[in-house]
Amino acid sequence: MKSCVSCQGQNPDEARFCSQCGATFPAAEAEPAARAAASEEEHWRAFIGQNADRYLEQFRKFSEGATPRFALTWHWPAFLFDPFLWFLYRKMYLYALIYAIGPVVSAYFTGDITVGIVWRIIAAGSANYLYYWHVKEHVAELRKAAGFDQARLERSLHEEGGVQPYVIWVGVALHLLLLALILAAIKEGPPEKGKLPLERGERAAVRLFVASAS
Repeated sequence: MKSCVSCQGQNPDEARFCSQCGATFPAAEAEPAARAAASEEEHWRAFIGQNADRYLEQFRKFSEGATPRFALTWHWPAFLFDPFLWFLYRKMYLYALIYAIGPVVSAYFTGDITVGIVWRIIAAGSANYLYYWHVKEHVAELRKAAGFDQARLERSLHEEGGVQPYVIWVGVALHLLLLALILAAIKEGPPEKGKLPLERGERAAVRLFVASAS
């Protein structure tokens, strides 16, 4: 038996409300909140899909305080592979566009192709944090839109979240193309007198394109 803090009435241990005054027992108040927190984490897990446990572990670093804040983490896939492909893989289309255009524009204006490494470092240091906000905002929107329709919510989480499997093959094709361009440039030999290496590379790229189209 347990007593009510309001009227001191005796109630069974499993009681959620006082049988005499109707007051709610503290454990009964905490239970819905705990269920809601567990349910929200499951929604995040369903939205993330692959490697959900690893990402949730990283996300806890951003939500340790009262409000979310940035914490430096490292994301190897965004560094080792093209950041554009990783953001596209995780359906973060705006960031994919930024990382598709940004390195090219930077290399064009600076004349230094190694500037792409800087973009990779930025992506690796911020990818987890950007993905955290992507998941947080989208899950909140989907929960609000679905209301009490759990079937609709689960369907939306899987459709809007997860990954784009085809991006893996796009990455393979792009890296094979890059390898072919490098081999073509090597085969072309050293630059001719009065010709810049860029011109030689352009000729090699044109030859490769013509050969693939024929």
